[in-house]
Amino acid sequence: MNKALKYAGFFVFLVLGVTVGVSQMFQPTLDLLGHYTLMMLIITVGLWIFTPLDLPFSISGGLFMASLLAFGVPATNVFAGFSGTAIWLLIPALYFGFALAKTGLGKRIACFGMKSINITYPNLLMIWILIGVVLSMLTPSISVRVVIVIPIAMQCVQLCNLPEGSKARSLILITAWAMAVIPGVGWMTGSLSGPIMAGFFASIPELGEIDSVSWARVTMLPISLITILTVLGGYVVLKPSEKLNISKDVFVEEYRNLGPMSRHEKITGIVLVACFLLFATNSIHRIPDPAVGLFGLFVLTAAGIIVSKDLSSGINWDLILFNGAAFGMGSVFAVTGLSYWMSSVLIDAIAPIAGNPWVFVFTILPLMFLWRFVDIAIFVPTMAIVTAVSPEIFLHYNINPLVWIPLLCIARNSFFLSYTSTFVLAAEANMGGKGWTAEHLAKYGTVYFIASMISMLVAVPYWISIGMFG
Repeated sequence: MNKALKYAGFFVFLVLGVTVGVSQMFQPTLDLLGHYTLMMLIITVGLWIFTPLDLPFSISGGLFMASLLAFGVPATNVFAGFSGTAIWLLIPALYFGFALAKTGLGKRIACFGMKSINITYPNLLMIWILIGVVLSMLTPSISVRVVIVIPIAMQCVQLCNLPEGSKARSLILITAWAMAVIPGVGWMTGSLSGPIMAGFFASIPELGEIDSVSWARVTMLPISLITILTVLGGYVVLKPSEKLNISKDVFVEEYRNLGPMSRHEKITGIVLVACFLLFATNSIHRIPDPAVGLFGLFVLTAAGIIVSKDLSSGINWDLILFNGAAFGMGSVFAVTGLSYWMSSVLIDAIAPIAGNPWVFVFTILPLMFLWRFVDIAIFVPTMAIVTAVSPEIFLHYNINPLVWIPLLCIARNSFFLSYTSTFVLAAEANMGGKGWTAEHLAKYGTVYFIASMISMLVAVPYWISIGMFG
């Protein structure tokens, strides 16, 4: 996004926010404090989307919290995101990704997968699914997974002499990227969407904390279908004409060059697998997910895998502070009356579609995909707002708040254009302009959208059967 567009876009949000705050246009439903909170929400979302002056997300979130404190919102509500459990799942989860990359275990897993197959297009697509799933089990950090798989995928297309701009090159690279992103949404600790949504739920008393079992119950089926359909559809639209001229011996040698598995790799693997198993069996042992994550972080640190200097530089603290500010939005919205006002607006807006689960899902999901072109701040503002109003929607229409999780997460991962996904931008930067083409990315992103809609044909009756629509 060029600088002029950044400033123009933010200016629109600034004018809109100030207009709302000054005019008090929603009186008497929304009082003075509610209007000021809405004003700062609009301005802050504008800062997050357009990042004028290249302001980090965390600093813009700090402005939001500072303004609320100045307006008289209680500190316990403003900082609720930092005192809740979700932030303490997010922090160790990010360090898990750091350990996976630092020890080289992630690269070993990817290379092991590549050396275990005969190099054909179907086999490559299948192994990228498996690699994506395995890495998602070990770390929720999509950024780490992208950093691990993209260099190996680039090595693959270069060894195969697949020309830049070819369908074959784009097919392999985009599939490798997509499998690092999509499958992990199926369980709560498979992507950062889990801790993020957990934070929003925990900040709203009517919702409470989400556990891993509840998450998987509503997301695993549709995400599994989307994963399979996206890979198959991607192969159809980017069916390569080039033949592959590479032996798996190349990757056998690459794997051999990694040397024997180190002590740190073994410990990291054991810790991450143990944590995943504990996350998945939460309903049996009842140990909270944040406790599991923090125990895992302690073991990794005690083993010397994470050292003191890594605590400051090993993870993205801008992301932590940004999410901490966002996690508290539900509590802020409730105490300022903004939740009630937004609920009343949204309840009227969705009234024509809320009575029929099929109409509801097949209207809301495409709208979220369209909205993703606007909310490019990793979709967090939209997730916060929708979660905050979901209890009132449930009271009026018996739409279980859990249904919003897969819908929001599916839309969050859309990738029609590069600018809508930070993960696409990270991969393209890693490839140095020698990866896929924008046209091929748009086609694959369209396949993902179609796959998402087709999966709803199965998901909707399943959700009805488990009582998600009263």
